[in-house]
Amino acid sequence: MTDLLYMTDSYLREFPATVTAVQGQMAALDRTAFYSGGGGQPCDAGTLRAAAGGATWRVVKTARQGGEVWHELEGGQLPAVGDQVTGALDWARRYQHMRTHTALHILCGVIWRDFGAQVTGGNMEPLAARMDFELEQMSADFAERVEALVNAEVQAARPIRVGILPREEAFQIPDLIRTKINLLPEGIREVRIVEIKGLDLQADGGTHVANTREVGHIRVVGHESKGRINKRLRIVIEG
Repeated sequence: MTDLLYMTDSYLREFPATVTAVQGQMAALDRTAFYSGGGGQPCDAGTLRAAAGGATWRVVKTARQGGEVWHELEGGQLPAVGDQVTGALDWARRYQHMRTHTALHILCGVIWRDFGAQVTGGNMEPLAARMDFELEQMSADFAERVEALVNAEVQAARPIRVGILPREEAFQIPDLIRTKINLLPEGIREVRIVEIKGLDLQADGGTHVANTREVGHIRVVGHESKGRINKRLRIVIEG
């Protein structure tokens, strides 16, 4: 079982770990700060460095299987089970993911608060993303209004808090699930909560900045219809 360090500290850039399994070009660790992907957020990249001997491997992909996070490595003979290593994130990429993911939560919070629309889908890459909503109409004027509203929330410098609650307690929170379909597996007994103070509260497993000011300027660069009651907004993050 891999201890997911990013669940409680999104700003952790380096960490010591022990190799617990090796399969092909993949190594599992007892603990990791590498996000394994999910919820529209891509997985992290970076390096692993051996504690003895100085060997270094590129982490090109991570994937979660059961309770383990597997790190796909490049750079020669892989470490052995029991080896001590230090993981280091590609921090520039991770921080862009954090800013972008928080921007999507700001967007989701504004659309829910002001228009009562649920999310029907979404995806992101560094500093660019799209989100789909259950809306019948969307126009250029609507997109401009949303852009002004989300940037007002950025400038409000709202703090962002992360917590973990028992499933039964978490589901007592109204509107915890903002997606049209509840994506939380039945077997999950604890739910991670991400709160933008005064704006948004959702179940979420990704990484986020600590304050909305860190996001930067959000620009709505596109809007389109994906069906009668399914509309898409595209955003980019600047600054």
